[in-house]
Amino acid sequence: MARSTSGESVMERVLRIIEAFDVSTPVLTVSDIARRADLPVATAHRLVNELIELRMLERDGERRIRIGLRMWELASRSSRVVRLRDVAMPFMEDLHAVVRQHTQLGVLDGDEVLHIERLSAPGSMANATYVAGRLAVHACSAGLVLLAFGPEDVRERLLARPLRRYTPATVTDPQQLRQIFADIRTQGHFLADRMCIPNAVGAAAPIFDANGDILAALTIVVPSDANRIVGHIPALMTAARGISRAVGMAGFSLMLPMASDAKFLAIHRNSRP
Repeated sequence: MARSTSGESVMERVLRIIEAFDVSTPVLTVSDIARRADLPVATAHRLVNELIELRMLERDGERRIRIGLRMWELASRSSRVVRLRDVAMPFMEDLHAVVRQHTQLGVLDGDEVLHIERLSAPGSMANATYVAGRLAVHACSAGLVLLAFGPEDVRERLLARPLRRYTPATVTDPQQLRQIFADIRTQGHFLADRMCIPNAVGAAAPIFDANGDILAALTIVVPSDANRIVGHIPALMTAARGISRAVGMAGFSLMLPMASDAKFLAIHRNSRP
């Protein structure tokens, strides 16, 4: 594959162009793309035009660029994330009918939880995340559950460096986090009381793939009332176990990491007008 004078391949530059789009900026000019992708304008212009010809990107009437429909089509044909969402949705809908706030499905992507689905009711509290939104893995219930049941080397790598404190309740001490991980493995869930944002309480339970490996986390989020969410934890755990069983019955393994699938879909999902 042809490389630039910097040694970077065309594929690497194309990926940076695609990743220039995010939730807050689903539509960009070529100059915006060049700046965000750290490319010369001429290079960005050439690659963007080629991606438009391939229908991976689209240009609107004002010559602004957005992610193309074909990208979503290709990602959806065999993506494990799509299959997971399809399996999980009936259980999430039942759980959401009980909670009537936020019900979320997240996977681990590096040091963050990437949320691939969320159900919310009209009038629900403001939430820190959204579909294709990310939260720091150590600061939310889903992330701590994913870490607790994941590989030890992933946990230790995270604990080896300074962790950001998002609220006074965010746990950043390695020894405290190790105890939390042990408690999660014993209890099968975790309740995060205002760890990420001051006015929200979240609870998460693990979802396992057909091989028994941690796959995702199912989360409910309600206003800052820990007593209220405790009553929903049995329903949360029942739904998570149901999704795990359904994944197993479907006969496929969705073992993490799924980051490539999740990123590809997330970019498209949040680049629509």
